Amino acid sequence: MVRTKIKTMKKLFGFLAFGVFSIANASVAMAQEVDAGATEDVAVPITQMIKQKFIEGGPEFMALVLICLILGLALAIERIIYLNLATTNSSKLLERIEGALASGGVDEAKEVCRNTRGPVASIFYQGLERSSEGVDMAEKAVVSYGSVQMGLLEKGLSWIGLFIALAPMLGFMGTVIGMIQTFDAISQSKGEVDPSVLAKGIKVALITTVSGLVVAIILQIFYNYIVSKIDSLVNQMEDASISLIDLLVKHDLSKK
Repeated sequence: MVRTKIKTMKKLFGFLAFGVFSIANASVAMAQEVDAGATEDVAVPITQMIKQKFIEGGPEFMALVLICLILGLALAIERIIYLNLATTNSSKLLERIEGALASGGVDEAKEVCRNTRGPVASIFYQGLERSSEGVDMAEKAVVSYGSVQMGLLEKGLSWIGLFIALAPMLGFMGTVIGMIQTFDAISQSKGEVDPSVLAKGIKVALITTVSGLVVAIILQIFYNYIVSKIDSLVNQMEDASISLIDLLVKHDLSKK
């Protein structure tokens, strides 16, 4: 599991570096095309249109919004992969542990937990580890280690939330700065400004706002999915922990 996670993180950071450099190169090429003045009225592919809007919005703030998107997606994908790997069929695991307790005792049940991935198996292992000290100690171990596993499941969520809040803020900042520059141009020209030029400047300023909102919406969808997945896993962990304690009580009673 650790090796799989390391390989996944390498792929994600490789994707991040590739994406940044690819967009940077595409931005330079697109800027050259815009400067060349190619204005033919033809059907433009969606990717070409996105590149063109990226250039029109200005590289300073659009690049920051793009970085928020790439980093946020990288963290979200890493969390989704981790949570999917952490999902365990707790009912089957409980059946295997019950059979192991009946046939080989606590040691065999612990071996079953070692060979099963996911937070539920880890919590079960901690409870079985303390089962020799009594059911109360086993229950305390399960509760304490459950809190540790919840922290691991929620790792990185604060950073995703930061990028969700930061992307529209950067977009609004780009818009405000663009509007300030537009009005500066109006004041310097003493009010004699071509309306088409003014409209173009305002449009370019608003592109950053739209981009920031789009990035925030995309990341918010991933964030809500991750939170719902974590809630489902936490409920599964709590229910399985109660079943484990009942199983330990039953096992102790059967030994008397």
